[in-house]
Amino acid sequence: MGIADEIRLYLRARVALIVLVTVEEQRALEVLDQVRRDRDPSSDLVTWDVADGLESASGRQLPRAATPPDALTKIKELAQKEPRRRDLYVLKDFHAFWERDPAVRRRLRNLAHKLVFTGSSLIVTTPVRTLPVELGADAVVVEMPLPEADALRRELDHLIDSTKGVKSTLTPAGRSRLAQAALGLTAAQARRAFAKAIVRDEVLDDRDIEAVLSEKKAVIRENEALEFYGAEESPDDLGGLEALKEWLRLRERAFGDAAREFRLPAPKGIALIGIPGTGKSLTAKMIGGLWRLPLLRLDVGALFGSLVGESEERVRRALRLAETVSPCVLWIDEVEKALASGGHDGGTSQRVFGTVLTWMQEKTAPVFVVATANDVSALPPETLRRGRFDEVFFLDLPTEAERREIIAVHLRKRGRKPEMFDVYQLARDCDGFVGAELEQVVVDAMYEAFAEERDIATDDIARAAARTVPLSRSQREVIEDLRTWLREGRAQSASFSGSDRGPEQQAPVLEV
Repeated sequence: MGIADEIRLYLRARVALIVLVTVEEQRALEVLDQVRRDRDPSSDLVTWDVADGLESASGRQLPRAATPPDALTKIKELAQKEPRRRDLYVLKDFHAFWERDPAVRRRLRNLAHKLVFTGSSLIVTTPVRTLPVELGADAVVVEMPLPEADALRRELDHLIDSTKGVKSTLTPAGRSRLAQAALGLTAAQARRAFAKAIVRDEVLDDRDIEAVLSEKKAVIRENEALEFYGAEESPDDLGGLEALKEWLRLRERAFGDAAREFRLPAPKGIALIGIPGTGKSLTAKMIGGLWRLPLLRLDVGALFGSLVGESEERVRRALRLAETVSPCVLWIDEVEKALASGGHDGGTSQRVFGTVLTWMQEKTAPVFVVATANDVSALPPETLRRGRFDEVFFLDLPTEAERREIIAVHLRKRGRKPEMFDVYQLARDCDGFVGAELEQVVVDAMYEAFAEERDIATDDIARAAARTVPLSRSQREVIEDLRTWLREGRAQSASFSGSDRGPEQQAPVLEV
């Protein structure tokens, strides 16, 4: 059901007060005007705001109403004067007045009761969902979603057709891809992004898809709780974790049309649990690159606001945006931080975390969730159950073969050929090191070689490793507790499938 259909349904049910939550006021008015005309062409759309007062879409003369109480009084008089008219009265930004004036709340409630016996309805447009308790029983809240790809495609087509001198080399498929790139933007933001791409060189082509994506990244950053990542990492940038990589490769085409025709449900997500520095964050970035999907990172810390209800509103807004951008990957980093307050915040963290968990369970949009956690003991038992995640992977200390691969990856990333180094000996020297520590060992060795104005050698890396105290030694008890969790069979190893685990992997022994 679209937003217009939902509003029509409430109007048919004689709902007298509808609160329309949206930041797209102009688009909301366009939808309401279409609903009004479809419902009764002879009706009117009357708007009120504190700057211009009452205005009629049909151009009829209306009385002055400079203040909110005046506006509510005049609307009551107009509706009761002609009770058979099926007009829509729209109050813009009215949340600013009902928040600070109980008399406005009372008048609004009284007016809603009166309009039930007329053909007219009252609609409040507001960018926030918060509703006064007094209005809870009299109003319905409708959230206006961001425009879908078809609507953005129409905006793009209209802009191309109406702009003089623009040259477009985009095929119909190319236009659809450009509109798809703007998913997650409001209609006005999408128009600005398209217009900017046009005026840059007065040509629209495939290069403008990246330009629109850049605009979207900037807009998503303003959301505060979401950050947009480009799909730059690949499986070659991540050493080891072959079981996890194979699991991801099997689902690489799961978001395409062929999978839908096969009646294959889109994967819901994975949880990555394990030792710090073993590549959980890098894995999340790699999934976006492997599947060629947008990657959004949900900043749990940025969800919490100082006002009552603000945190819950932020998390709902962030999740709605992720659904609009879908198919996409939503990365929730260090998910245990959502409960870090220990219950001393009036229950806000539990409510925010509960909102995320409920959404993960009930979501139908193709949003693949990647949740990472270092401290599994801080997570409630229901967090990792099936239905929210397709699989729970444990990222353990890398084996010797994985350490060789990780060292080779970091040498290649820095322009060195791994075959010029004794990676076998280095992997043995670095027993107990995690991936982040192996990277830092290579970097430290490069600093030493750079200071002596020569290239890096195997001995430089070996000396850097000898100076490093790995986490497996400094945090021995913590690491052992985590590995015990894997030995108890609570997760799938990211490095070995169930069929190819040897005795060492079935019951890993911590060597320090």
